[in-house]
Amino acid sequence: MRDSTFAIRQITLDCNDPSRLAEFWSSATGCEIVADYGDFVMVGSTPALGFQRVADPTPGKNRVHIDGVGTEREPLVERLKTLGATELGSHEAPGLVWTVMQDPEGNEFCVGSPEA
Repeated sequence: MRDSTFAIRQITLDCNDPSRLAEFWSSATGCEIVADYGDFVMVGSTPALGFQRVADPTPGKNRVHIDGVGTEREPLVERLKTLGATELGSHEAPGLVWTVMQDPEGNEFCVGSPEA
């Protein structure tokens, strides 16, 4: 069995205005905005910062969550479940597949495809 470690690649913040928040963090970090899809904007920091528009403000959904990646998404999801995580569902967008999970305290995080 292959060891699936979890590497943090991006931190995503849910917000009302992704462009405005990305501009703030771009200025704060000195890193450029590297992608703008309207409802999702990314700053090229390390780890990257993503800002996605959501309808529900806190306390509905986490305002910040960790996006990670492993060598293989599905075995990593299974390994995280054995550690106490809960799988909430998987999603797809062009060139990206990810699984939304919760840690044992209910904090959401995502596990993405290694090629994304």
